[in-house]
Amino acid sequence: MFRGRSTHTLDSKGRLIIPARFREVLRAGYDDRLIITNLHRCLVAYPFEEWRLIENKTASLSAIDENVKAFLRLFISGAVECPLDRQGRVLIPPSLREYAGLDKEIVLAGMLKNFEIWDKALWDEEINKSRENYQQLSATLAQIGI
Repeated sequence: MFRGRSTHTLDSKGRLIIPARFREVLRAGYDDRLIITNLHRCLVAYPFEEWRLIENKTASLSAIDENVKAFLRLFISGAVECPLDRQGRVLIPPSLREYAGLDKEIVLAGMLKNFEIWDKALWDEEINKSRENYQQLSATLAQIGI
């Protein structure tokens, strides 16, 4: 499982070093391919095998539902296979970097079966919103037994 968060630097070519603890997760249960796609205000990276599960589930959704089509346009059509190189880096395509506003400082946030890739300034905004809503978040988690 991907857990924890860390700050990294995007190099001038758009490469990002994946932390060793995330690479260990990939080596233990997956291969070295990541699928990276758009998410609200950030990118999300899935091991290839986890991505295939999403594709299979998504393929069964109604092709005429406007919400499904909007989801497919944003999430599925934005997906790019990004293998790790020998140094444990991944090249994030320019279109995805632009979408997420990735510049130099990046935060990687483990989300169990995937991890998010944030511009640090946007991450700081998002985490501050979560802090402000902590009581509400806690109540929601308590309802499901966490």
